[in-house]
Amino acid sequence: MRFPRSSGVLLHPTSLPGPHGCGDFGSGAYHFVDGLVSAGQKLWQILPLGGIGPGNSPYMSSSAFAGNVLLIDLGELRSRGWLNDADLQADAGLADAWVNFAAVIPFRMQRLLRAATAFAQTATEAERAELAAFRAAQVSWLDDYTLFMALCEAQGSGDWCAWPSALARREPAALAEARALHAERIAFWEFCQWSFFRQWFALKRYTNQRGIEIIGDAPIFIAHQSAEVWARQDLFELDATGRPTVVAGVPPDAFSDTGQHWGNPLYRWSAHKAEAFAWWVERIRRTFELVDIVRIDHFRGFAAYWEIKATEATAINGRWVNGPGAALFKAIGRDLGPLPIIAEDLGVITPDVVALRKRFHLPGMRILQFAFGGGSDNLYLPHNHEPDAAVYTGTHDNNTTQGWWQAASHAEQQHVLAYLGLGNQPDATAQIHWHLIRSACASVADTAVHPMQDVLGLGHESRMNFPGQGEGWWAWRFNWWQVTPEHAQRLAEMCRLYRRDGTPIA
Repeated sequence: MRFPRSSGVLLHPTSLPGPHGCGDFGSGAYHFVDGLVSAGQKLWQILPLGGIGPGNSPYMSSSAFAGNVLLIDLGELRSRGWLNDADLQADAGLADAWVNFAAVIPFRMQRLLRAATAFAQTATEAERAELAAFRAAQVSWLDDYTLFMALCEAQGSGDWCAWPSALARREPAALAEARALHAERIAFWEFCQWSFFRQWFALKRYTNQRGIEIIGDAPIFIAHQSAEVWARQDLFELDATGRPTVVAGVPPDAFSDTGQHWGNPLYRWSAHKAEAFAWWVERIRRTFELVDIVRIDHFRGFAAYWEIKATEATAINGRWVNGPGAALFKAIGRDLGPLPIIAEDLGVITPDVVALRKRFHLPGMRILQFAFGGGSDNLYLPHNHEPDAAVYTGTHDNNTTQGWWQAASHAEQQHVLAYLGLGNQPDATAQIHWHLIRSACASVADTAVHPMQDVLGLGHESRMNFPGQGEGWWAWRFNWWQVTPEHAQRLAEMCRLYRRDGTPIA
């Protein structure tokens, strides 16, 4: 599907400013949307909206369908009378420049519990009806998720394989008993998800009404410690005890000499095919309820994926295994029709991956930080771009452009300067982020997206993630004092110059 020519900014909501330790769906998010409008942007790209997992990663969520409750705006709960002013006073340890998850998680979860308790005691009939309607609309995943979360708490671990066998194997009598025993905590998690979805849909409406679409993110794999793997064990490569036999990752690459050992369980694709890929169709359907455009992470895994034995400590000793290929995307198209999907086709890309992407007319991704390490045939160089593509200075997995520039070899820097015609400009290094943003905007690629760190010209200390490193990432935040009118003016001017403002061709 061809996208209209436009540009946008990549920023996950946790990175927004706000008073409670991490960004959320509160006033900061609305102010950010207003800033996108003034900057002439048409897109806001985010990372997965699911709950965080090991290493605080949004790509290792406890559910493929549920939202991250840390993003709930506590101020809105206060406005409904479920929290008071004292509840909104920030605790020590909540930082403005980064997310201190060790402090944020207990602070926010305590407030959510207080709000849920107040709701249970004081909610109006209309509010209770609204929650009941949400419960009915989301029943396909909500019941399993809320019970899973309650059991994680009761058992002291999300490792459901270590739970009592009757619960791990989902024996009906054991599940019924657990639902009765943990009814109060199940109600808490329902309240949290209702609050998340209610607030997100309000923010999305506001965003769409101002002419901006949201690009969401669907990770190809999900965490073993998730409601969906526990609920549908038949759809994953697990042994008789529920443990993965093989796991996901990628072979050694530029990020890691030992590859990336993600540890996610792999899909039992034969089982998915037997039910006409119904689980995947439902997952894509639900994702498109939340966002306008979906970026499918690790698209190459649908053509072939790197399979690692679960006993391996690294990703070195793996093998390529054929994925579902065209059959999956035929099923999605049959049930949902044409959809605006961006295929994250980065990494080891073979002809079969390209053929699959093009068969279904999915734009791929072009990363400018990858463009200058080779010759003129490098497909990431702007002169090799195609209209049916999305170009980025970098992604959440890359260094910031300033950080990348400082770490680049002399030869790579010289290539950048020569290619962009910057050899005689004294401020080329200081302004390299703007030069790459300009190059992205000038590209023939229909979509151009700029990480917020690059708009602000921030260094490596503001990097969001480093692939293959399981700890210490996902914590970056910005502050409003870092944003000046010049940022919006420069982006708006580039949109006008390079026809990313909606102007039709004369």
